[in-house]
Amino acid sequence: MEAVFGYIIGLGAAVMMPIIFTILGVCIKIKFGKALQSGLYVGVGFVGLSVITALLTSSLSPSLSKVVEIYDLNLEVFDMGWPAAAAVAYNTSVGAFIIPVCLGVNILMLLTKTTKTVNIDLWNYWHFAFIGAMVYYTMDNIAWGFFAAVICYILTLIAADYTAPKFQKFYDKMEGISIPQPFCQGFMPFAILINKALDLIPGFNKLYIDAEGMKKKFGILGEPLFLGVLVGCGIGALACKNGQELVDGIPGILGLGIKMGAVMELIPRITGLFIEGLRPISDATRQMIARKFGENAGLHIGMSPALVIGHPTTLVVSLLLIPVTLFLAVVLPGNQFLPLASLAGMFYVFPIILPITNGNVVKTFIIGLILMVIGLYFVTNLAPYFTSAAHDVFNITKDTAVAIPEGFEGGALDFASSPLAWVIFHLTHTVKYVGPAVLVVCTLGLAVLNRRAIVRKKY
Repeated sequence: MEAVFGYIIGLGAAVMMPIIFTILGVCIKIKFGKALQSGLYVGVGFVGLSVITALLTSSLSPSLSKVVEIYDLNLEVFDMGWPAAAAVAYNTSVGAFIIPVCLGVNILMLLTKTTKTVNIDLWNYWHFAFIGAMVYYTMDNIAWGFFAAVICYILTLIAADYTAPKFQKFYDKMEGISIPQPFCQGFMPFAILINKALDLIPGFNKLYIDAEGMKKKFGILGEPLFLGVLVGCGIGALACKNGQELVDGIPGILGLGIKMGAVMELIPRITGLFIEGLRPISDATRQMIARKFGENAGLHIGMSPALVIGHPTTLVVSLLLIPVTLFLAVVLPGNQFLPLASLAGMFYVFPIILPITNGNVVKTFIIGLILMVIGLYFVTNLAPYFTSAAHDVFNITKDTAVAIPEGFEGGALDFASSPLAWVIFHLTHTVKYVGPAVLVVCTLGLAVLNRRAIVRKKY
């Protein structure tokens, strides 16, 4: 069974998700041709995102490597990117069985009315496998690995229910959708607290600038496309040692700017493919639920945050945070992580934050800045454990995606920077017995509160 799931996961999201959604579509009475078309659109969407994010990292990496060399930066945690984290997650016994285990938990929670989310975002189950794999390898106990993964899954479903009303209200065409992805949801409590704190500052609660407002106020300077070009050119210029090299490097600098602008412009177009592909599946699933459980069932369909990362505010804030985060990575005392391959993961921080800030660019940027500072330290702290798991997986599988360069430790922004991952890992691994007991009590308490809200139809 482990080999079977390992083979399926090894196909990658671009192949695995079309197969899954085609089968799911047929099961919920969609005609085969329509189901296949929906699945292929989702697959094409994943291919598109992979190409664009690869363009982002491959274009920036040479310039950023030169910056590291020019300024003699000594950061010992090598950025492996989310593909390495997913490989570590799925190439373990925890990862092989994470999908059936979590689906079983999801069904149990639906039956007990402790969640309203039907989580069909199967590819992102790697996040739950990741935290489970980290605990499994550091504690050498698969039971504790599944414990951490299941706790993370339950908390994520509860958070998805809690954020669903605002999410559906804020984004267009997202009726009945929730986002049960722990990387997004892990930042949500911090975003709420920081947003409320900002509202306490006199006059700040009246300051509202969204992406459309930026366009009106700054004209072309407020366009994500132009900002991408500007930031790309700026990073390219920083990679030049002197004025002569700057002059000689103008073609490369302009090329990097155009590529960054392309990333900002193409991501919203690609996310449209996800919406087009998932819409028939989502509608048919809701209709089936209504037939089985009645019109008042009100269940949410759990989908990938890739659906909405093309929002203009997400693009603008992510783009502005890239150079700021790189600067912080260099100057923050104690940080050892410089995000390079992980930069594309920054877009996924904001899908749940935007409904909290109502798309306010200033608030979202401040929240993102604080979360990135926290995230850099979390990645640094978890790096030894990530490295140990990656080495073990590499020794077994020889998968080059998890091969860490000699003399470095490994890390990744997604999912190792998430407060949810950090808290669950350390309460399970570091604070033995007491920590897991705290997790169980808190998780059960939140499940009870969630059930009460569901029964009372608060959301």
